[in-house]
Amino acid sequence: MDASTYKEACRSDMIRWGEEKRQADPGFFCRKIVEGVCQPVWLVSDTRRVSDIQWFQEAYGAVTQTVRVVATEESRQQRGWVFTPGVDDAESECGLDNFRTFDWVIENHGDEQHLEEQLEHLIEFIRSRL
Repeated sequence: MDASTYKEACRSDMIRWGEEKRQADPGFFCRKIVEGVCQPVWLVSDTRRVSDIQWFQEAYGAVTQTVRVVATEESRQQRGWVFTPGVDDAESECGLDNFRTFDWVIENHGDEQHLEEQLEHLIEFIRSRL
């Protein structure tokens, strides 16, 4: 979803519900996305916590690659993002900010050519592992 009014109205409730699920079972959401499916490559686009990354590393070992997409606050604001205290500073939004061992860091600051070049390198790597 984007930063729509509907999403923003429900966001706090979604975060609270997710936190309750994770506290009861840290691997709950990770298991849900792979349950009953076999793929040669998984692109999990929205891990939020170190425990999510750890779950995939434990389940899939050395083949796990982590990708961090970063953007300046200015470029995010140009896309419609507005900082919401209590939401945008919650673990669900910044739990990986201090995680420093990403295999790939993709910069998405608004330069489409630079973004495409970075993604091409990532795609080449993925293809080399198939």
